[in-house]
Amino acid sequence: METLPEWPLFGMAEDVRPALRQAQQGNLPLVLATLTAVEGGGPRPPGTQMVFADGIVAGYFSGGCVEGDIAGHARACLQDGVPRTLVYGAGSPWPDIQLLCGARIEIFLERVEAGDPALIELLAAEAARRPTEWISDGVKRSCAAPGAVETWAGAIARRHDPVPRLVVFGSDPTALAIAALGAQSGFETTLVRPKGPEAPPPLAGVGYRRDEPQSALDAVGADAWTAVAIATHSLELDQAALAAALPSAAGYVGLLGARRRLPERLAPLRAKGVAESVLLRVHAPIGLDIGGKAPWEVAVSVIGEVMALRHARGADRAPASQRDKVGAG
Repeated sequence: METLPEWPLFGMAEDVRPALRQAQQGNLPLVLATLTAVEGGGPRPPGTQMVFADGIVAGYFSGGCVEGDIAGHARACLQDGVPRTLVYGAGSPWPDIQLLCGARIEIFLERVEAGDPALIELLAAEAARRPTEWISDGVKRSCAAPGAVETWAGAIARRHDPVPRLVVFGSDPTALAIAALGAQSGFETTLVRPKGPEAPPPLAGVGYRRDEPQSALDAVGADAWTAVAIATHSLELDQAALAAALPSAAGYVGLLGARRRLPERLAPLRAKGVAESVLLRVHAPIGLDIGGKAPWEVAVSVIGEVMALRHARGADRAPASQRDKVGAG
């Protein structure tokens, strides 16, 4: 089995596009591994990916059961360029390598050159925040808008959406915790504190803006993959942030505070004739009901709610705590 780092920090990378970009910028050929089939309740869903290149590894499939063996096959694929499908579990040619959960998984390996047009398009779409679909049989591949190209026999298809974005309005410990946890969870995160200090908060991976809510949100950009968390403890700022966020394309808008305070925060928008369907988009009180109110507890509840709703979209369901929440939309 191939030797991997003793601490698998590489497995914390859910999105492998940064690793793809790193390989491309280094003009390195790479192997893209895609989980194509799961039987028996494996730890990772179909579509999960890993990247292998010289000095680069990102992603995980099992948490340690098969990654070392896959790395060896990836090195062989990198050398000969021949795509291959690996099977672990029932029917595997390597019966001594088993997932502890008893699942059966299939993984497709393909060598991708740094200058491959599909790779260039995938990374360009990421920068432009355009969803794309990667279709490949390991020899022929395409990357285009979802549905623009029909999948052909023998090819795998994997959709890539824009990186999730989080905009947090506020400056207290709770707002800082939400922003910090968002960045750690893979969100492109910006903290907005109008007229705040010139120095940014000492939070790794968190951007900072000092302008008013509307101009800040316009500058950051709000699309369907953007979540807005409003935690200012100021009626005026809450109202301004809601006025900016609710009519936008943001996929999630949450407001910190007691449910009874919601009407006064929405009053200016109602007075302006904003449709009730728009006002109902706000999640208030913000976050899943986990029973805690400490900054990190609130942060966990907020990021948990955003993730739960993101995964629930298209599945005709919502987190249980959302079904009876006032303002959930």
